[in-house]
Amino acid sequence: MPLIPDSIHIWREPDGDHHVEWRTSHPQTRVEVEPLAEVEAVESGLGRARVSGLAHNNRHYFRLRDEHGNEVIAPERRLGMQGAPNFRDFGGYQAGEGRRVKWGKLYRSGQLSNLTPRDIELLDALAIDLVCDFRRVDEQENEPSRLPSERPPRIASLPITPGSNASFFEQAGEEFNGRETMFGFMVQINEDFAIAQTPTYRRMFEEILALDDASFLVHCAAGKDRTGFAAAIILLALGVGRDVVMRDYLMTSQFFLPDTEIARLQQKYAMEHLPGDAVRPMLEVHEDYLARALDSIEERFDSLDHYLEEALGVGPAEREELRQRYLEG
Repeated sequence: MPLIPDSIHIWREPDGDHHVEWRTSHPQTRVEVEPLAEVEAVESGLGRARVSGLAHNNRHYFRLRDEHGNEVIAPERRLGMQGAPNFRDFGGYQAGEGRRVKWGKLYRSGQLSNLTPRDIELLDALAIDLVCDFRRVDEQENEPSRLPSERPPRIASLPITPGSNASFFEQAGEEFNGRETMFGFMVQINEDFAIAQTPTYRRMFEEILALDDASFLVHCAAGKDRTGFAAAIILLALGVGRDVVMRDYLMTSQFFLPDTEIARLQQKYAMEHLPGDAVRPMLEVHEDYLARALDSIEERFDSLDHYLEEALGVGPAEREELRQRYLEG
């Protein structure tokens, strides 16, 4: 029974090894994995493979062929940046009417200030034209992005500071009820993205549309909240279904590890007095977070189409332009 194309998931570890996972309609169906480049070793089993020895300075594609002759060629989604663990392509998704989001045009990430020389070499190979930076101005100034010097992308500074941040941290010592309070705060922040931050996300679409057929990257500090909402509305504008958008959003939990970031976050927001478990929801992704943002759109604007046009300036003409650029098929 055949390989299921939409089940294929490929990602690179910072050490350079690639992981390939897939599903078939029958669990015993054999699948061969073949990198489209010179490689040292491929270790394959049922539903997964590990590939070692591919060059670090380029994007890699893989051919998967099942025993019935069905074949799919797919690239890695996470690119294994050593200094940006949540750097990934958010293309490749089904967008309806037989069309699919192009690979190699839409990227999302956390901050780029810790990129290694090897990361910058890979970033240069991706030929990104535009970087939308949602970090606050002080974040951008204190931890400037490291970018290729030969062909640097255009940088669009689009700072987002959710309106509830200041009041929340002022009250954190008074009415704080641990993890539950922080979880509620994150739900509230995501509604803020959708409703209060529309001028900034409108500018994001303007920046994208201003460059002809741009390959672009959207990012913030961790690449999960401000960036997560940005990627979600871009995919929705392209016609990707909500369930697929949610799956892309939740993928952050595979690549961004909260326990390694708790101490840094406590120091950044002067929350050393709070236990680690209480601040952990700020470093997680949950379906409830993005769902609150998307549900608030439906409540305030009746439909996604109205929201895109009225709040973000993405009407029928703009959506058609985006689809012509970023969909194949």
